[in-house]
Amino acid sequence: MASPGALYPLAKALIRPATKVIWPVKVNGLENVPAEGPAIIAPNHISFLDSVVLIGVLPRRITYVGKAEYMDSWKTRHLFPAVGMIPIDRGGGKASFAALDTAAQVLDAGKLFGIFPEGTRSRDGHLHRGRTGIARLAIRTGAPIIPVGIKGTDRIQPPGASTPRPFRRCEVSFGEPIHVGHYNQRTRDPGVYRDLTDEVMYEIGQLSGQVYIDRYADRTDEPPATSESPETPPGTVPAFRLATEGLLS
Repeated sequence: MASPGALYPLAKALIRPATKVIWPVKVNGLENVPAEGPAIIAPNHISFLDSVVLIGVLPRRITYVGKAEYMDSWKTRHLFPAVGMIPIDRGGGKASFAALDTAAQVLDAGKLFGIFPEGTRSRDGHLHRGRTGIARLAIRTGAPIIPVGIKGTDRIQPPGASTPRPFRRCEVSFGEPIHVGHYNQRTRDPGVYRDLTDEVMYEIGQLSGQVYIDRYADRTDEPPATSESPETPPGTVPAFRLATEGLLS
């Protein structure tokens, strides 16, 4: 079995040309990614291809978390950790905290760490409520969060599709870093993680242009019924949360 991350250089060498020829990627705001030091890359998640595209366009190595179920398949058990994926048990509990510890070690070493705040792919195309692990990680390490909006990868490889479709374009936009120092004064406030997570989701929505749904993404293959999906305008989060963050002032 290859050591963790051992195949990353090979994967990068194969993916980067693909993001120029097979799936041409328009990249915006790459200057917002720091050239050195720790940062958390926080994209929306609309396709399996999202993490692949980011490996191709980022000039620095990125480490991800991925669902622990990938370790159950012979196809991905060795490959994904070899390109730097850290498996996470999405059931929560001690396993999730262990993954958080590992992610903190990556950031403490001055590296990039990628995490999809929605926790799973959006199967209805909307942006869903973020999970607070990203905020816990940022406040714990002090690493800035780089919001990322991805468009078009769901046309290349929609959720449920086994293979990507060639010669379709996509777009990746990196937003300005969200620095978390001002949240340190609220570490005793149980709502601080939700407030920071909502700020991140707001910025992602501004970059992706998606309609925001204030509930967690559904992990089933069936799109959720629209009657259960109270919608707000694209790129927004509930007003009462924005007000508490000072984003409406």
